[in-house]
Amino acid sequence: MQLRYCFLLMLGWWLGSGQVARAAETPQALRDTLLLTNPEGAHVSEAYRYFTEPFEVAPDPEHAEAQWRAGKFRPGPWHKTLNLGLLHERVWIRLPVRNVDTERLRFLWSIFNFTDSAALYCRRLGQATFTRLGAASSWVPAAERAYPARSLSFPFTLDAGAAAVLLLRVDVHSGGIYLPTYIETAEHFLAWEMGFPFERHWVWLLGFYLSSALFNLVLFAFLRDRIHLWYVAYVVGVTVFLMMEDGLDAMLLPAALYRAVWSVGQFNWILLAAAAGIRIMQLFLRLRSGRRRLYQAGTWLAGAAVVFVAAYAGLFPWAVRHNLGVVQALITTRELLLAGVFAYGWVVLLVGLLTRRRRRLAGYYALTYLFFFAGYAVFWLNHLGFSSFNPVYPNTLAWGLFFELLVLSALLTGRFRHTLRQNAQLRIRQLNLRNAQGARLIAAQEEEREQLARELHDALGPNLMALHLAWQGPAVREALTNSPAAAAAGQQAELLLRHLRDDVRAFSHALLPAEPGLGSLAESIKTLSELINSYGSPSVHTYCDEGLDLLPAPLQQAAYRIVAELLNNAVRHAGATEIQVQVLRHPHNLEVLVEDNGRGFAADTPAAGIGLRGVRARVEYLQGRLHIDSSAQGSSLVVQIPVSAVASVSSH
Repeated sequence: MQLRYCFLLMLGWWLGSGQVARAAETPQALRDTLLLTNPEGAHVSEAYRYFTEPFEVAPDPEHAEAQWRAGKFRPGPWHKTLNLGLLHERVWIRLPVRNVDTERLRFLWSIFNFTDSAALYCRRLGQATFTRLGAASSWVPAAERAYPARSLSFPFTLDAGAAAVLLLRVDVHSGGIYLPTYIETAEHFLAWEMGFPFERHWVWLLGFYLSSALFNLVLFAFLRDRIHLWYVAYVVGVTVFLMMEDGLDAMLLPAALYRAVWSVGQFNWILLAAAAGIRIMQLFLRLRSGRRRLYQAGTWLAGAAVVFVAAYAGLFPWAVRHNLGVVQALITTRELLLAGVFAYGWVVLLVGLLTRRRRRLAGYYALTYLFFFAGYAVFWLNHLGFSSFNPVYPNTLAWGLFFELLVLSALLTGRFRHTLRQNAQLRIRQLNLRNAQGARLIAAQEEEREQLARELHDALGPNLMALHLAWQGPAVREALTNSPAAAAAGQQAELLLRHLRDDVRAFSHALLPAEPGLGSLAESIKTLSELINSYGSPSVHTYCDEGLDLLPAPLQQAAYRIVAELLNNAVRHAGATEIQVQVLRHPHNLEVLVEDNGRGFAADTPAAGIGLRGVRARVEYLQGRLHIDSSAQGSSLVVQIPVSAVASVSSH
């Protein structure tokens, strides 16, 4: 409802302003001669008349003067810019002038819009024919023009009291004949040009456009959300168009880039910007997920706009020289595409406002679109020749873009924050899922280890014991005593059986974890070390802080597994004679230290083994840290496990 009232209010303001402007255009009596003085004389519309002719006619000032004598010239709008819309013909402007100042003055007749080519002709009193004073083209950058300026400016001098007839020829092929033109002294022109970027607000407007684009590049770097890249493309397209409109590109851009920009065509930049705007709208309103056909229509329309611009850039230069009908067809196609793009925008917003799920987003975006559309509608009506209304400087489009970007930046910032929250929630869910999966995996491993340990202890262990007892039976002993060779082999077999039985016992103890009620962490580590010490070498010394049995069961279980694995590595691979094991309890974490005087290893190579990789995986899962210091004199491995992390993992 508020958007509707806002739109009606703006429409009423525009219509009312148009009525006031039309009231101010009351026809006045044209002067026969424009009186020039320092710094500037009356407005050129008070005395000039214009005539149009097809481009097929060779440009000739004498032919144009003959048309003047035949009465084919007509007056332009009073104190308004000559606006002929999409007319595709050459324009001649005839203006009698007189210098009413008391001294000789140098004047400039300037055209402040892109012109493919223009020339100024002069016929002074006593001369029978026109003399060309100069020619220029907007295809040439400002620095390379005969009179370097953002406008096409033609200098001429008049003595005090001298009079002359001026003929200005203008050729515009790009569609949209809009000719803001003035005559003033060279000194006044230069003074105005120096203050123009500030008086017309271009300095801070361009600064705002640039900062807005850079801000969205920063947002894209954080989120990788393509909507911010489309935003940058949109800002670039409209900004280039606006710079071309006021000739700022001729002053600011290098020559090669300037020509490349104009080879695309001024209004094609707004078409490209509108195509980028379609992508922004589609992403912001999430059309792809709910309005598939509408989304595809917009994608095809944006693609058609890009293809047309590429075709225009390739065909237009050739068509200007060889086939003006193709030029007219290109211009007509461009205007239809512009109308289609903006109509698509309103259709999407209307559908969004009628859809409950997207009503809020569509309402927000409609506000931004309204600002731009209001500014561009005034500008486009002027471009088509329906009006010459410009209530603000530099133009309504520049201010419409300013307010649109202001609101759109706020909306995209909100989208950025919303996306950050969504990403944070997604990461939390993924972390919780990973923790739950890890907890289930570790639980399965523990169950498998326990089952394996009991099988070793309850099945393989008794069988080995029975085999050992049978080997020591009288029959075997009697047989062995009869043969010295068999006795030696029997003694070796008995030794192997004893070692195998001890290994099975050690493996079963190493596999069984510390469990509440079945022995504390400190007792389990002590039992494991005593079992290893029973072999004689290496010698294992342990130290455990008090209160380890009060730690959470998962933490005791994890610590035991880590100690057992590190001890197993030191015994089997290090060749150490001394091993130190310390389990220290700190306020916020548990620290496990295992040191040996073995031969060391390289921790970052595959030779580190499966056991150490398993320790590292377990520590990473428990959000702990593993530090390895290994050399030829021995190894030191320190594991720190935060108590809070184990508690959070165990809760899953």
